[in-house]
Amino acid sequence: MSIWGKFGGAAAGFLLGGGPIGAIAGAVAGHVLFDRDKGEAADGEPGIAFTIAVIALGAKMAKADGVVTGDEIDVFFRNFRVPSSEEGNVRRIFNYARQDTAGFESYAGQIAGMFRDRPAVLEDILDGLFEIAKADGVLHPGELAFLERVAEIFGFAPGEFRRIRASHFGPDAEDPFVVLGVDRDASEDEIRHTFRLLVRENHPDSLIARGVPEEFIRLANDKLAVINGAYDRIKKERRIDDR
Repeated sequence: MSIWGKFGGAAAGFLLGGGPIGAIAGAVAGHVLFDRDKGEAADGEPGIAFTIAVIALGAKMAKADGVVTGDEIDVFFRNFRVPSSEEGNVRRIFNYARQDTAGFESYAGQIAGMFRDRPAVLEDILDGLFEIAKADGVLHPGELAFLERVAEIFGFAPGEFRRIRASHFGPDAEDPFVVLGVDRDASEDEIRHTFRLLVRENHPDSLIARGVPEEFIRLANDKLAVINGAYDRIKKERRIDDR
């Protein structure tokens, strides 16, 4: 189900139990039944809190280098495929959140709490933020600091963040061991195990099973291609035989 499936019509009376996400929801009128513990709509669809958090963090990510460019806005709307019927609501929240980067830690903290038992979903969100960050082809220091802090709030160790970053771009993207998150002297068994785990976590079926909106599936497919490429390079370098 699309991330926008329950967005339109959400009432200000259901402000998600408070917090920064609940506050920004006041920018939208509507009527969604909301599961406050899981951040999901009552029928199991991706919830309004998840949607608003992605919009808000995406907007503040775009502001992290000081200027929100048209390219960054285009990347957001292209990646998350906002339907024309919802574009006005989404732009309202995006424009509200992008005024500055202040408060992004509160947004990140609230969504980390909602998905604390599903770190793979939090990694999906980081992947989306990286897509916005690389809209102009450069990871600016402010953007890097923003992403590092969000990753820290989400509970990712520095090595895990380095792996996630390498799957998108940067100097580490050329190092297949960093892409997989394994040491260069790791055993063949450890490399295989890590590769298979990453493939399983990023497979479209796994994303669908854990309730990730369909907008994230394409990003996961791109990431999966990078992971497969890194493993192929390591196999050649280490002469690993998977037969």
